[in-house]
Amino acid sequence: MQIRTLAPLALSLATIFPGLFVNAASVSHTGLQSSSARAAAGSKYTKAHSLGDSYKFDPRDGWRTLNASDAQYKYRRDKAPALKANDKSKAVGPLKTISDGVQVLSGIWKGLKGIGSPSSVTITWYTGHDLLNPSCWAKTDWAPTDQSFVCAVTMEGWTDKPQCFKFIEICNKPQKCIFVRVVDTCAGCRTGSQHLDLTRRGFAELADLDTGILTVSWREASGPDDWSEDLWGPKS
Repeated sequence: MQIRTLAPLALSLATIFPGLFVNAASVSHTGLQSSSARAAAGSKYTKAHSLGDSYKFDPRDGWRTLNASDAQYKYRRDKAPALKANDKSKAVGPLKTISDGVQVLSGIWKGLKGIGSPSSVTITWYTGHDLLNPSCWAKTDWAPTDQSFVCAVTMEGWTDKPQCFKFIEICNKPQKCIFVRVVDTCAGCRTGSQHLDLTRRGFAELADLDTGILTVSWREASGPDDWSEDLWGPKS
């Protein structure tokens, strides 16, 4: 009986206050839109992006070439779960509305963008205990995870290496590029070598983790407009 009497009441309220239910639905829809937009916007930092099939890496645009390897001699991997390039497990679902798409696309190239001058470097990936206590902070409770987009650089001998807290863009072909932030030094990297260690997720966006030596390009980058501590650590 109670259920049957609610319908006339709701109808009466809708007649007296026509904006009541419309506004509630609008707020709910707007919230879903904002959530979808934030998720899609975040994916631009966690999925490899493309510069276009015809793009050429020109030193005048700040690109530096490097050899890349998975550094099998450095880390134990017998217990590491499989994680292939462009892993779909973290993929963001399709946008629900046209306005979501416009909102995301308008911000794709804001903030992070490549800058800088040319050089060469080697990249590998690191995991486990090597992620703890990133050295760019004198003291921090934060540590990157396998899903973060950060890197460690050679500790000594690389005179013009990217400095702590700087962002860099790394590309394996123009179709596979990522942005990462420097947060650590690589104690196991050979002194004087031009070397970057990426997280598992970062490396997997460029190539399979079991890939050997690669030649890739990198350049310095500006910082993002919006911030994710999970991806890059504290701002300072």
